[in-house]
Parts: sequence; C-alpha cells; structure tokens
Amino acid sequence: MNNDIIIRGLLADSTVKVMAISGKTLVAEAKRIHGLSRVCTAALGRALLMTSMMGAQLKNADERVTTMLKGGGEAGNIICTADWTGRVKGYLENPTVELPPAPNGKLDVALAVGWFGDLTVVRDMGLKEPYVGTCPIESGEIAEDFARYYTISEQQPSLVYLGVRVNAETGEVLAASGLVAQPLPGCPDEVIDTLTEKAKAIETLTATLEGGVSLKDALMSLFADMDFKITANQYPAFRCDCSRERLERVLISIGEEELADMIQTEHGAELTCHFCNTKYQFDEADLTRLLNEAKGN
Repeated sequence: MNNDIIIRGLLADSTVKVMAISGKTLVAEAKRIHGLSRVCTAALGRALLMTSMMGAQLKNADERVTTMLKGGGEAGNIICTADWTGRVKGYLENPTVELPPAPNGKLDVALAVGWFGDLTVVRDMGLKEPYVGTCPIESGEIAEDFARYYTISEQQPSLVYLGVRVNAETGEVLAASGLVAQPLPGCPDEVIDTLTEKAKAIETLTATLEGGVSLKDALMSLFADMDFKITANQYPAFRCDCSRERLERVLISIGEEELADMIQTEHGAELTCHFCNTKYQFDEADLTRLLNEAKGN
C-alpha cells in the first residue's frame, strides 16, 4: 500500500512556504529495483525525496527536473529525475557498496556520496535550453548540500531536511521523509529565527513517522505555533517512464555507421535502463528496421 504524500503549505501569515514528503514506499521500491545496500538506500533515498519535492514545484506536465550528485564517494554518481506530480526515478553507480557506520553510529552517507565534486540541478522547462544550476558539494550529507545549492544558485536561503531510516539487520526501509522551508520576500526576522530554532525538532520527522504518526499530523504538531496552512497535496512514487519506443529513438540517434556495425558484429543489441534495470532486446531484424529509419527509408 502506497501512503507516500507531498504536503505543501504556508507558515506565519504566508511569509514562509514549506513542502514536506513522506516517501517510505518510493524509497523501498528503489531499494528493491536496484538491490541497494543499507548506506546506498539512505543515500539514493535522500536524493529521490529531494528530487521528488523539486519536481512537485514544476508548473507543467512536460517539465522535468534532474539532480546530479557527483561527489567522488564510494557509491559513485547519483542521478534522479522527477516530473510535476512528484513521480521520481533514480540510480547510483555502485548500489551494493556497504560502509562501516559513521563515528556517530549512523549510516555514513557522506562517505558514500563524497565531497569532492558538484551538485547540479537541471530544469527542463520545455524551452530551447534547460536551466542548469551548480554548486560545489560541501558535506555529502545531501540535505546540507541542497540547502547550499538553494542559497548559492537560486539566491533562496532554505532549511532542508532529508532522512531515511533503515533496519540495521535486514536493510528494510522503516521510514523516509524530507522537508524544505523557504522564507518569502519580506519575511520578518523573528519568523526566520523561530524557524531556525525548529531545526532540531525537524530532524526528528522521520523517527516520528516511523512511530506511526501521519505526515499531516507531524507537521501540524511541528508548526503548531506558526499558523501552518496546507495549500496542496500530491502523491509521489518511484516510477520509470522508459519504453521500447524511447530506446529505439536512442539507437537511431547513434547514427547509421554504428547501427550497421552493430548488425554486422553483434547481430543484435541488449539495452538496460539505468533507472529501473529493465532490459530491452533488439534482434538483427529490429536493428535493420531502425537502420532503414535512420536512412530515411
């Protein structure tokens, strides 16, 4: 049963916008599809939660947002893409790598992600050129890096929290959540101070959800003194939109020469979608048909 939800709202007389996600099911689906280790479940899970929330802020059905964490860590690069419904897909390069716990006893997401590269956000708004924003990864903890991205690349100071709780023995996803709070222009300093004071309480959100509290009730409690008003609900999911037709277009795009060589030497091709691990088989007849299409016949 999928109880995942994104809740959007306003705080403090509409001076702060807030978005929160409960995403246990979508993170568990990513773990199943990719065979993720415990630390990779936490790392990819956090990135998926964040990307899903960023996708839910898009305005139109043909828009997409892609996030890329290239930090040089043990898990390799992390790529996620979401649409305006919050449906999200993603993968990391080394899904089974496992690491010892961090000094604080928690999963060492920072070491898995690394902090020797960049966080890049690509917003494809259906225009000629997508919007691309980049900032250096500073911690590898993902939430801190996205908060820094918002400040540096979008000039939007933001409080960002992301959490994935995993059973230490079985690797089962117990709970997953995220929250982004952004003061709007003209937000009073005292409201920002109140929000900052809540940072520690916000960090307990995933544990609260694990205890059986709904996201709505958790937010109502968390922001009881800040006039929290819900403005929209959305229902995210881990979902890949790959298809045989899309991969046919990829094969055509590699060019006549490479297609002809593939027919001659391999007599077929097998393509695997990075996002969902679905395998697509193309035999010699399929490739010949695509070669003829590439030639315009």
